[in-house]
Amino acid sequence: MKATDVKTSVLVVGGGLAGTSAALFLAWRGVDVVLVEKHPGSSPHPRAVGFNARVGELLRAVGLEDELPESRMSRGFGVRRVRAESLVGEKYDETFWTPPAELSDVEYSPVRGVGVAQDRMEPLLRDKARELGADIRMSTRMLEFSQDDDGVTAVVQGDGGEPYEIRADYLVAADGHRSPVREQLGITRTGRGYMHTSRSVLFRAELQQYLKDGIGQFVIDDVGFLTTYGDGRWVLMLDDGEYDEAELRRKIFQAIGRDDLDVEIVTTGKWTISASVADRFSAGRVFLAGDAAHTLPPSRGGFGANVGIEDAHNLAWKLAAVLAGESRAELLDTYDAERRPVATLCHQQIFARNDGHNRDGEAEEATLYDNNAMHFGVLYRSAAVLGAGEDLPPARLPEQWNGQPGTRAPHAWIEPRKSTLDLFQRGWVLVADHPQWEEAAQRAGVACERVEQLDLFGLSEKGASLVRPDGYVAWRSADLPDDPAGALESAFSATSAGTR
Repeated sequence: MKATDVKTSVLVVGGGLAGTSAALFLAWRGVDVVLVEKHPGSSPHPRAVGFNARVGELLRAVGLEDELPESRMSRGFGVRRVRAESLVGEKYDETFWTPPAELSDVEYSPVRGVGVAQDRMEPLLRDKARELGADIRMSTRMLEFSQDDDGVTAVVQGDGGEPYEIRADYLVAADGHRSPVREQLGITRTGRGYMHTSRSVLFRAELQQYLKDGIGQFVIDDVGFLTTYGDGRWVLMLDDGEYDEAELRRKIFQAIGRDDLDVEIVTTGKWTISASVADRFSAGRVFLAGDAAHTLPPSRGGFGANVGIEDAHNLAWKLAAVLAGESRAELLDTYDAERRPVATLCHQQIFARNDGHNRDGEAEEATLYDNNAMHFGVLYRSAAVLGAGEDLPPARLPEQWNGQPGTRAPHAWIEPRKSTLDLFQRGWVLVADHPQWEEAAQRAGVACERVEQLDLFGLSEKGASLVRPDGYVAWRSADLPDDPAGALESAFSATSAGTR
């Protein structure tokens, strides 16, 4: 090994939202991780804006919640969409992401969505990952890689430097929708595929006064799609074509409906709109995450970015457990089993709605799920869950699940600023309020948290739920069995792929 060669536990290829999140979540769990990204920084043309409350929960867990800047969008502005003559002109019908849900007083999360543009979110994630020990190498391209039974060897090159090797136990490919890693592995994809190409112009203008009614997305007749990033920047999406600056300004003024204000054009972009899901999320010691695993067109569900970050979170705790020798490598098989169905469901939901993408094909005939069901109520079925049968739907509202194994543990306040969710994510936790379960947890080497709101978990006062390090319920016993310790040890061994 040359002096410049590197050895690490996990190599992440790609420094977008999914890749940087993977490095962050791995470093937070104490895993030695190196990330390489070919670009020197984030794209000046943001793609994602608006991260759902589930992602907010994950960032809360790693200590980022208080570091996120507040925006109008994080306070609930800018999420409504209408057809319009122009920004200042007549507004027509409003389109909804999901059918209007019944009003509910259920509080699903201790946090709200995060209204931060991608070019501002990525540096926050990078800085936090570095603070926690991640080795992040920008302007560094992976030239080639190979894998064997014991690990992965990658050849990388920094800007203007000599190529060198990185040897890792595992590789996480978050290298975008074209993913050279996925292509080399020969992993095929299924879905709508290519739909159309769009042009965009990012501009800055004083238009906040037109956001007072909460509308932030405008389908402008004979122009295109206009939306705000909530920070003074706007983007206008246009049909494919060549536009000089004068034509772009004409389009912007037509979309706004006035031409008497200052407009600063920041940058332009060309976007390929497509939809597909990889037919496998892993091959050997290589795992796909984010756009490399699923290309989901922009939608008001925010599925592309949010789903990619949640991929990284699901994979991180499993890699950490296997690398620490706490779990067998079979646990990693549950990454594909759990995350690929979620991506497929998101693909289906995008095309089952009137969200602007059905111009490229027929709408899907499918059950529509409420946003809160998609964000907080997707179901995992895998060897890391006991009791999630095939008869169950892929998503439901959390109160309908009532603590069902395979779903995110429910939120409830247990102190003024402390949620049940704050009890989880570091390790395995048994939720119970009975001394025999406390004894069983101690014997199994699992933390035990006494929670009074056992009914939210679908438990009697003598029941217990085993919650995984990602905050998902792995198993539950609605009541007290004859042998609590034996039941817990059996469930823990099965769902954690434990080595003990």
